[in-house]
Amino acid sequence: MASETVSEATPEVLIGLLAEPDRLAAFAAVVLGAGDPAEVAERTGLPARTVLAALRRLESGGLVAMVDGRTTARVDVFKEAVRAHPPTSPETDPDPDRVASAVLRTFVRDGRIVQFPAARGKRRLLLEHVVATFEPGVRYPEREVNALLRAWHDDYAALRRYLVDEVLLTREDGVYWRSGGPVDLDPTG
Repeated sequence: MASETVSEATPEVLIGLLAEPDRLAAFAAVVLGAGDPAEVAERTGLPARTVLAALRRLESGGLVAMVDGRTTARVDVFKEAVRAHPPTSPETDPDPDRVASAVLRTFVRDGRIVQFPAARGKRRLLLEHVVATFEPGVRYPEREVNALLRAWHDDYAALRRYLVDEVLLTREDGVYWRSGGPVDLDPTG
């Protein structure tokens, strides 16, 4: 970092400078007004030698500077680094977990479905979440299916119909079983 100018510093490099607890404490003390190594040592409880090493490293990294004989924090370098190195957006499709989370936050409140999505894709995500209530390989009588689905929504019959229509549940002679949806293969989670 000593060879880099502040404007070349990436946010990751700046965070790396503060990743060491001694440097973080020294920087915090300077931000809060400590203007010389003795004040930094007093506020942080760190030995003077440790404070001097931390301040030297922070100064070489551009996070502190000497102004009129006092050590000052250069908090502007964070904005400069972010402007010079903006976060990159993924060039691939959106993260499916993030999309599913957004759909669930929109349509599920306190563990209950507040509304069925009109868009089929969103409804499918919601139904895949609900079908996880049912264990693969287990057969459920209709009464038990209704009880489990009633916990999700008052119109459990519509919910059951959606699950069957999407082939997430299969029905035969009043008995249902899970026939689709994602299955967690990790036994610990």
